Formats: sequence, structure tokens, C-alpha cells
Amino acid sequence: MSSLDVFCRQQVCAALAAESPGALVVFHDLLEDGLVIRRVFREGRRVEREESTLEHGCLSCTVRLDVVPTVSRLLARGSRIILGLPPAVASATAVHALLRGLGAAVTIDSVVLACAPDAVEDQIWDRHTLFESGFTPVPDDDRTPGEFLMGELSFNDTVLLADPALVPVDPAARTRGVQLIKEIAPHGAVTESAGDVRAGRHNLAEATARTVPGSVRVPAESSSPFITVVQRIVRPLHPERFRHALAAIAEGSCWLRGRLWVASAPGCRIAVQGIGPRVWLENTGPWQAGRKGLPFMSPGPGPDAVLDWHPEFGDRGTVLAVTGDDVDAAEIASLLTACELTEAEMATGTDSFPDPFDLNEATETPQRSTS
Repeated sequence: MSSLDVFCRQQVCAALAAESPGALVVFHDLLEDGLVIRRVFREGRRVEREESTLEHGCLSCTVRLDVVPTVSRLLARGSRIILGLPPAVASATAVHALLRGLGAAVTIDSVVLACAPDAVEDQIWDRHTLFESGFTPVPDDDRTPGEFLMGELSFNDTVLLADPALVPVDPAARTRGVQLIKEIAPHGAVTESAGDVRAGRHNLAEATARTVPGSVRVPAESSSPFITVVQRIVRPLHPERFRHALAAIAEGSCWLRGRLWVASAPGCRIAVQGIGPRVWLENTGPWQAGRKGLPFMSPGPGPDAVLDWHPEFGDRGTVLAVTGDDVDAAEIASLLTACELTEAEMATGTDSFPDPFDLNEATETPQRSTS
């Protein structure tokens, strides 16, 4: 179970424990100077408390050097475990570490995010890093709270909502937050009260596919007042026209994501991601249609390539999804259509186009451009 803060984590773990009598509840906390505190509870009673100091006090080291060995030791006793990760540790980090370290010895039933719905929208728009906002003691963690939350809402199968009794809950903000969560994570089982816990089922392949840069998953029905608009463009985008349009497309959207076919790097699949105030582009490598050894007329693995395969261009193309409460579908369509290369520009080839995003087409490793 992941979270941004210990208060949500505590409340949700208590609710999970009430639904699973006899289970061990394990908390790990990373403090300053690499100090890790581990606590284990059964039926509300603490049965273990240990402290250790890591040479490199980072979140991934905490998982690898303390979380995985602890789970291995407790599983050997035949225990069922509710694992409360340190705040700001990504669930995917823990899942992959557990499977890599323990293999078939561990079965992960569900991957849960604990969050306060009335705070979610503000956290998505928080410009500060996790460290600056006090969610982690790691100074060089430059993720924003919104980046963490969006990653968890994409990867996790369950969202359990918490209302820590720190400040009075604004009912309107809570309702709005629940609606936003359901719009962002339509695959997730969302539980709104502690007495009605409905956990989803973890599927690693599906969870991983949802978090691939450039992938687009949208709800079948929007959760008012939020909507998600999806726009597809067949031809490459003019890089300069798109650079100017990007700010208008992203403005006011909680979440922007998709993949771009840009004329300045036509052989590269460019992923775009916008979370709150931060927008970035990433060169994820060649399109499947351009990879050696793959028949052009046969889509490669992955649902995105299969669903959007074009008879002439293969998986090349632009697919963009925009989520927010003030999203104008017609405006987005107009902005993107104006970026599409004309027949004359298509005929000139791609050598004449500048690369304003500095995404080198020749790169062999992912590159990221942030704005």
C-alpha cells in the first residue's frame, strides 16, 4: 500500500486489517540520515520494532535492503501481510523488488493507494518537489506530488480513500476529488468508506502496460465535472507549430498524456506527459513500424500499436488525451489539426524542420525535455 503521508496510510491499513483478521501489518518509515524504522502489528498490537541505518538513505534502498528481507522472513512463517510502504515510495518499485527477490514465494493480491480525496487536486497542482512539500526526507527526489499520485493511480488496482482527522473535510472538495480519481483511474476499485473495503486484483502485465510512457487509457464514461478528450492526428506534427500549441493544450488540464509523431524526429516515438503545472516530452525510441525484423503490416506487441495501426504509417501517429474540468474538445482538435503537416510540407521531407524540443533522433536511450 502506497501513500503520500503516514496519516492516510495509518487509516487505510487499519481498515484493511479489520477486513483480514490475523494479518500482519508492516510499516516502514525512512527518516533523515538514512534511519529506517520498521514496525509490525497483529490485531492492533505491536509485535516488533526495529531501527537500522542505511548507508544510502534513498527510497529504493529502503525497499531493497529492508522491505524485501522483512517480507521474506514473515512469509516463511505463513503470514498474510499488509505492507504499508514509506510515504512516496512507488508501488511499482516495491512490486518489482518483491517479485525479483522472492519470486514464486510471494503472491501479491492487490496494490492499493491511500489518499485523501479532498487534497488530491491541490497535490496534483503542487509545483514543489516531494522533498520541498515535506513528503520525503530525500532532498534529491525531484518528483512532484502530482507525478507520484498519477503514477500510483495508473499502476495500482485499488484506491482506498482516507479522511485523516487533522483538519475538517470540505464535503464539496471531497466529492470533487472522488470524481477526479475515478476519471484518472477508471480501472481501479475505489472505496469511499472504511466500512466498505473492495480491493481490486493485481495484474502485473496490465499494471505495467498502463504506465508505459505514451500509453493512453481513458474511461468509458466520464466522471462529471471532469472529462477526458482524445485526439488523433495521422500526419507528423510541425515541431514549431506544436511547440506554440502545447501550452494552450495543456493549460487547465490535470493530466495530459500520449504519444507524438513529430516531423523533426519522424523515426522516434515521442511520449508527452503533463501533470498539473509540469509538462515534459520523452524520446522513447523507434516506432514499432520502423524496427528491424518486424513485418510492417503486422502490429507489434502492445494494445496501443494494435488499436491505432495505420495501413500506411503503422503505429506512427499522434494520440493525445487531455483530462480536466474545463477541456474544450473542439479547441484541442483545432489546435492539433493546425500542427499537422500539409501536403506540401510532407513532400519536402523532414530534414528542413528544426528540433525545438532538443530530442535527438539518433539517441539510443530515452531523452526527456521538460517545460
